[in-house]
Amino acid sequence: MHAFVTGGAGFIGSSLIDRLLADGHAVVAYDNFSTGQRAFLTAASRHPAFRLVEGDTLDLPALTRAMGGCDTVFHLAANADVRFGTEHPRKDLEQNTIATFHVLEAMRANAIRRIAFSSTGSVYGEAHVFPTPEDAPFPVQTSLYGASKLAGEGLIAAYGSGFGFEGCIFRFVSILGERYTHGHVFDFYRHLRRDPTRLTVLGNGKQRKSYLYIGDCLDAMLLAMAKTRRVIDIFNLGTDEYCEVNDSIGWMCERLGISPAREYTGGDRGWIGDNPFIFLDTAKIRALGWEPRLNIRQGILRTLDYLQQNPALLEARA
Repeated sequence: MHAFVTGGAGFIGSSLIDRLLADGHAVVAYDNFSTGQRAFLTAASRHPAFRLVEGDTLDLPALTRAMGGCDTVFHLAANADVRFGTEHPRKDLEQNTIATFHVLEAMRANAIRRIAFSSTGSVYGEAHVFPTPEDAPFPVQTSLYGASKLAGEGLIAAYGSGFGFEGCIFRFVSILGERYTHGHVFDFYRHLRRDPTRLTVLGNGKQRKSYLYIGDCLDAMLLAMAKTRRVIDIFNLGTDEYCEVNDSIGWMCERLGISPAREYTGGDRGWIGDNPFIFLDTAKIRALGWEPRLNIRQGILRTLDYLQQNPALLEARA
């Protein structure tokens, strides 16, 4: 491949780039560094098959120029701020939906037909079927993030039908692991570093969530892309288990050797659009021969260990 990776300096994007380079592919990273970390591209920048382009997915001419010569696009750039989505609704529209349209148009201009798209399990809203399969009926959308990603999925499917695009749409659970820069492990650990005696927990702590380790996520993405041809296919990515937020807090506190008092804000969810139960059916990706190496507890603890070893990352996001 000669891969083009939007959001290339982000958590998933930079991890993917390292994997692609190690596998012998050429890579162009595209990022505006609004949330991406230049340090995540340190190793890649020393590789002769790597090129970095600093640019915005909302800048269609620049995006089109940067994509020239590539044959596969991994579109990972997005606004993932689900919690505060109602405070800036235009951001989801622009950075998730319009940006995806721009990526597709830049691909069309460069005669590129293969795409991998990072969508989300949030498109299922508050599902009624568990574990939730890819063909589950969609209830009402509950977050602007999920709605904007679903719109992106629709554009990709339409470009598949209209222009012969092919590739994969990946509906992720929350991804964690090395280079993780936002999410519950990050937030809880940052608060516990400041005050290990108490911890505020949004909701009642009984929200049931699923998580997937970054290495397992990349394995699944690359396997599906290698085996999918002549169609836009959809895959759930997650583990075959879930945990309560309280479970995660307990594992983290045990690893840190602390016992903070927990203060709950109450209710069955932490914010508008927070899904109190996420559990995806991954039979489809498993049928290709994939299975995760780490369970949820192992992934959470590996993420915590990484954050402990990289305190500058927490300070930079403070």
